[in-house]
Amino acid sequence: MPRSGTGIGPLGSAQDWSRAHPLATDALLALGVLVCMIVMSFADPNGPHGPTFGTRTPHAGSLVLMVLGSASLVLRRRRPRAVLAATSVLSLLELATGDPRAPVAICTVVALYTVAARTDRPTTWRVGLLTMTGLTAVAMLAGPLPWYAQENLGIFAWTGMAAAAGDAVRSRRAFVDAIRERAERAERTREEEARRRVAEERLRIARDLHDVVAHHIALVNVQAGVAAHVMDKRPDQAKEALGHVREASRSALNELRATVGLLRQSGDPEAPTEPAPGLGVLDELVDTFRHAGLPVELALDGTGGTDGPLPAAVDLAAYRVIQEALTNVRKHAGSGAKAEVSVVRVGKSVEVTVLDDGGSGPPPAGEPATRPGGTHGLLGMRERASALGGTCYAGPRYGGGFRVHVILPV
Repeated sequence: MPRSGTGIGPLGSAQDWSRAHPLATDALLALGVLVCMIVMSFADPNGPHGPTFGTRTPHAGSLVLMVLGSASLVLRRRRPRAVLAATSVLSLLELATGDPRAPVAICTVVALYTVAARTDRPTTWRVGLLTMTGLTAVAMLAGPLPWYAQENLGIFAWTGMAAAAGDAVRSRRAFVDAIRERAERAERTREEEARRRVAEERLRIARDLHDVVAHHIALVNVQAGVAAHVMDKRPDQAKEALGHVREASRSALNELRATVGLLRQSGDPEAPTEPAPGLGVLDELVDTFRHAGLPVELALDGTGGTDGPLPAAVDLAAYRVIQEALTNVRKHAGSGAKAEVSVVRVGKSVEVTVLDDGGSGPPPAGEPATRPGGTHGLLGMRERASALGGTCYAGPRYGGGFRVHVILPV
């Protein structure tokens, strides 16, 4: 992956330029190696007071080998193994025929470093040992200097250091790349987790809004229909039905206002002024359906007392499941339908069951006669149960009617 723009100061700018222009960088390196080889070819390393310049002159053939070796380094990144092979051959020719010695082996040192830095460790060991032993053996056995000359040992040392340095650079580059990859993966994971939480929150809000709106609007629809039906003959009953309409609409508006208020707050929401709905107010919920003309029998067992109160999430989920199930009964069951609600705590779970007998007539006007499994209400009940690790079954009963059975782990 590109890494430009990561340097700091002049050194960083030079590194960025080198990565952007690799061929020009290798050409400059090849020129520098050629200059070093030419200067070293005029020096005698065995002078009385160290290296002495001007005491020897390289042969024309040695100059040609130095030019060819340095020129091949221009392609060291594109064809590292081919460049290593070419410089090794040129170095062997110089070691076997050159007199006085020209440092063509410098090209092989650079090429071996490149191979070690751009391949794996086994390849570096094989190629490095072959190059070190080959050049050193030819220098000792066929070179113009004695086999024990320090120049021969220097070839072995320099090629070994080149292989070790290239392997170290490759290892460090791999380590840095691994750290960068882990950082990028962690960043992607954080973004995915944030998107997942946003999606879950949107789904939760959609479920709550659906439960609130569907329940209250269904009651308003039923009571409005009753009021319209008895308006002329029984005005007192019509007035009572309109009162239930007003009460249901007020409750719906209050719950919607509370939900929207939480969504509009930019910081942490303040503590709610009313507790979240739960099984503690289940009687009030059932009464609203009874007022709407749906007989409901309620049975609670073990949801508190010695077993302790239910967790808030389980309590809310059970309440919402019952609310949605009874709303579906009122909307889809036939006239004269009856419902039964039971909440039983069994061991480490709570079982919520809502039954209806299907009624004896058609459902209210404008409502379908069946309850398809893909409605938002049934889907919301299944999502609530699965979010808590529970299960949800909703389907027709044998002999007529509908059954909703939810198991929520405590």
